[in-house]
Amino acid sequence: MRKTLSVRLSDELREQLDTTADVEGTTVTALVERFVHEGLATANHPGVVFKPGPSGRRAALAGGPDIWEIAAALRDTKGREAKRVAALAEQFGIHPRQVNIALDYIADHADEITARVEANDRALKQAERHAVDRERLLA
Repeated sequence: MRKTLSVRLSDELREQLDTTADVEGTTVTALVERFVHEGLATANHPGVVFKPGPSGRRAALAGGPDIWEIAAALRDTKGREAKRVAALAEQFGIHPRQVNIALDYIADHADEITARVEANDRALKQAERHAVDRERLLA
């Protein structure tokens, strides 16, 4: 259920929101909701940033990989937590502390991250099918 929230903004800030919403082809309400969502997420998980991309905005580690990439790689690591964290840190060239930041974010936003991993899995399978089809055409 959505609730209405009334907020007073300066004229300058409102103009910036209007301009950004126009450029992005969205509404001011959607833009404000995104900024609040991302702001709360970064406040609760220092070290997490949001990046734009072809598949939309996504959570990432500041100066590091997308968080969904860590979640996907986690599926392929085995062993106790410390060993898995160390393996992921080495794989991505980041500090183990950053892996823990990502894991905390994943735990708090499981549906979001699962959807990203599944979307990437589907895209990868589609690309593999295209590669096979292309190879067959060129044979």
